[in-house]
Amino acid sequence: MQGEIIHRGTEQILGMTFNMETLYMTWLAMAITLIIAYLAVRNLSLVPRGWQNAVEIVIEGLHGQMEGTMGKGGRFLAPFIISLFLFLLVSNYLGLIPTFASPTNDLNTTLGLALLVIVMVHVLGVYKKGSHYIGHFFQPTPIFVIINAIEEIAKPITLSFRLFGNILAGEILIIILLKLMPIWMPVPSVIWLAFSLFIGAVQAFIFTMLSMAYLANAVKEDEHE
Repeated sequence: MQGEIIHRGTEQILGMTFNMETLYMTWLAMAITLIIAYLAVRNLSLVPRGWQNAVEIVIEGLHGQMEGTMGKGGRFLAPFIISLFLFLLVSNYLGLIPTFASPTNDLNTTLGLALLVIVMVHVLGVYKKGSHYIGHFFQPTPIFVIINAIEEIAKPITLSFRLFGNILAGEILIIILLKLMPIWMPVPSVIWLAFSLFIGAVQAFIFTMLSMAYLANAVKEDEHE
């Protein structure tokens, strides 16, 4: 059972070690996300139905959160935020399929996504606010630059470990339940599977919301809108 939980096939390419299972599952998650987007816009109608209706509910909900969190200055980030949420949702659910694994149960994936968000925060902050953005690290007094630097380092660590830990723990518990429960007693496994679906959606939403909160520091306009 331990092998099922932690074993990952790796390959050496140009002197670097690649986790092939994570790469395959990541590519699969990206492909499914693109297929969902294609199905949602294939036959657009004024009265949404099917995939269009489901995706529009997600988009409208995220748009509302973006307006409240990032203001008008963050509207251009909508494609990134929506894509991030859909990718995380699909990734979290892949591990619930037998023989599949969630890309997000690998710390490399979650840390990579968290670092992407934090790099975007600082690049956009400098681009949109210039010296004012850099200056806020020295507020209220210059000595606070140390505390602010530690906080910035902690952001991707906490963001990535939260998602990684919850998804990995959920998949481990499903494997354990499937091995412990007799085949004629599937109810506990089904209940935990339903709970895992809920947790997968919640974790995707939390990661996306925290990403929006961090990006808001860089793009939100200072004046009252």
